[in-house]
Amino acid sequence: MNTELKITPQLTTDRSAERYDDIRELLPDPDHPSPLVRVNRVAADICLYLKLEWLNPFGSIKDRAAAYLLDGLQTRGELADRELVEASSGNTGIALAALAALDGIKLTVTIPDGVPEEKKVVLRMLGAEVWETPDSLCPVDHPKDGAIALARSLAASENGARYVMPDQYENPDNVRAHYETTGPEIWRQTEGRVRAFFAGFGTCGTITGVGRYLKEQDPTIKIVGVEPQKGHRLPGLKSFVESNQPGILDWSVIDDVVQVDDEPAYNTTKRLWREEGLMVGPSTGAIVHAASGYDLVPDEIAVGVSPDSGLKYTSYFAQLLGGDGMPRI
Repeated sequence: MNTELKITPQLTTDRSAERYDDIRELLPDPDHPSPLVRVNRVAADICLYLKLEWLNPFGSIKDRAAAYLLDGLQTRGELADRELVEASSGNTGIALAALAALDGIKLTVTIPDGVPEEKKVVLRMLGAEVWETPDSLCPVDHPKDGAIALARSLAASENGARYVMPDQYENPDNVRAHYETTGPEIWRQTEGRVRAFFAGFGTCGTITGVGRYLKEQDPTIKIVGVEPQKGHRLPGLKSFVESNQPGILDWSVIDDVVQVDDEPAYNTTKRLWREEGLMVGPSTGAIVHAASGYDLVPDEIAVGVSPDSGLKYTSYFAQLLGGDGMPRI
């Protein structure tokens, strides 16, 4: 007697009912975008909307890039029976780890040792092997790029037959993800009225892809990059004084760059939590601070990226909170 229980699926994916067969179906696209929310108090003098990318299924804007990077490798036949290795400050690694887990693919993530512990724990929970990389490692001229150098060396070594590296800093699939999804979403969500777009410098896939798309719709839209100061504590953002510029960065679509210090970035982050109920990470604080001080016409729409949730940075926030609950930088 065969006692094996066989379950016949009774339900199929139905977006109108918010019912899905697979977590990957929650990834955003122009027909199902991540939300735009206005910043009403912290940026009261301008019309600033934040694109809440931390509501994506794996918790950040990097969900988009990771899906495109992995799909590109599979489409080109570069993955085959190999394992993934990628350098990440956390978010791309987390998204890749989740997607790789779904496909039964092994992933090694090289990560700067200064990244919050929360991100490392999440990576390990998803089954990724995590190699922490001290900033004191090579290259000497750009010590913040040590994790990238380590991942590339693994992919290029005799283990290259074992590993393939998506390389989000050089791979045009990263740009394509935002050109095909994030940019069109912003254009549609603002009814084509967006006049300025703000994003931090990280891998630069977001600002290049969105900037390229928006410039094609209207060349007068301002694309503004947000860059931290040297020695900053704003995970996910890059200062090009201490890090190499990613190969996918396209300066031709960028109109201006605003530099932001840690203190105003964290103070703005605190205000977004306490005045807007937006539990964002510190890079969002940097972007909102940059937009708030920018020369914007009050009644024109600006959009800023909110890359991830502040829940991944509670250990950082704990260090920065004094007894009165105020940040101390």
